[in-house]
Amino acid sequence: MNTWKTETLKRIAAAEELRIAPRRDDGSLREPTTIWVVRDGDELYVRSWRGTGGTWWKTAQATHTGHIAGGVEADVTFAPVGDPAVNDRVDAAYQTKYGHYSGYVEPMVGEQARATTLRLAPRS
Repeated sequence: MNTWKTETLKRIAAAEELRIAPRRDDGSLREPTTIWVVRDGDELYVRSWRGTGGTWWKTAQATHTGHIAGGVEADVTFAPVGDPAVNDRVDAAYQTKYGHYSGYVEPMVGEQARATTLRLAPRS
């Protein structure tokens, strides 16, 4: 998987929100959905607030490619995360970055959202 350039990583991680548009099977992009993004080390992560029922997540999970805007615009790949230790760090990152949204951050660190954790990587 490709890695982010340092400045690009910082800009995306600093964005309050991303607009994410997964690529459909036919190659077209879905309508963008506004989501939260967090950083853990040199990696970026997103989750579906609606869990596996989120339509953007279903498309991302199926095609593994898309486009983001927020901090920068970039074509990306999506990789599922199953490692509980990574998910724990992603939980902490969500709580740190978005904890002031108390009614919204709790679902983002719940089991339903944890099951949808995707790592974002730049698409070459």
